[in-house]
Amino acid sequence: MSDFSHSLAASTSALRAQSARLRHVSENISNADTPGYRRKTVPFETAQKDGREVVQTGRVKLDRRDASRVYDPGHPMADETGHYRGSNVDLMIEIADAREAQRSYEANLKMFDQTRQMSSSLMELLRK
Repeated sequence: MSDFSHSLAASTSALRAQSARLRHVSENISNADTPGYRRKTVPFETAQKDGREVVQTGRVKLDRRDASRVYDPGHPMADETGHYRGSNVDLMIEIADAREAQRSYEANLKMFDQTRQMSSSLMELLRK
């Protein structure tokens, strides 16, 4: 039964990691028009927990790419040339990241469900 619990622990930790990734992607999308906002990324790391290898998120990192310069002389943050620093969020990248995280989440959910079904089937076989 330990293989089942290892599999469940791995898929559960991956579900948590992808959920955290989706939270950061949605935060980036919602702040795409916020002046001075920097895109946040979250790396994945492997760790040992109770003798099992699991996935966890690392420290949140800010994207170092330069923010866009927006021309709007009427904006309160505009400098003497009429420009202000926008965000460095690219919506196409965020949408692609969201899709990838969603598909990874779904794959791990299927793995969790299949492991649970196999465990239940094994228990039924042992009862007979």
